[in-house]
Amino acid sequence: MTIKTDETPAPDETAEKAGKAEKAEKGAETAAVESVEPAEALDELDELDDDEDGTEAEPASDEAFEEASGDGVGAAAAAVVSAGLGIAALTGTWVGKVVSERETLIGQIKAQGGTAAQQINEIYADAWHSTALVNGVFAFLALVVAVLVLVRPQRPGWVRAVALAGAVLGAIGLFLSAGMYFDLFLNLPTAP
Repeated sequence: MTIKTDETPAPDETAEKAGKAEKAEKGAETAAVESVEPAEALDELDELDDDEDGTEAEPASDEAFEEASGDGVGAAAAAVVSAGLGIAALTGTWVGKVVSERETLIGQIKAQGGTAAQQINEIYADAWHSTALVNGVFAFLALVVAVLVLVRPQRPGWVRAVALAGAVLGAIGLFLSAGMYFDLFLNLPTAP
């Protein structure tokens, strides 16, 4: 006959029972692992490799890994380059300054003894237009690089955002450069 009491077992007794249960589970797992043959283990691993839809997953090759990681870094770099080129197109570059100064010098040499209108055209207009041309080239490059990044699928969000910024800066730079080159925003100064 069993008598029930409301007493709870002592903590030491509970810990001992839990320890024994853990040892029993580990022993069963060890026995199960030892009893599995290598062929069965490989079959189980193959089953784990299957995709959720039931098709077998293709093993990843080193080339596929390098291609995937290389594309991401290249696209990110291209996006940053496009944004940098767009900023350079808007602010001007050292190359534009050198070309402008060269045109100014050539204009000064050609304008000696000419009329005031010829001097303005040779000294000011040619330098202004060459700066616009150089900035337009930078803007065009920014736009092309950005569009190439944007048309490629599966790019991270920040790469697409930076490439979009590069495209916008390139488009604005191209618009401003065209306006500068064709004197749409400001007319050339005229002689009195």
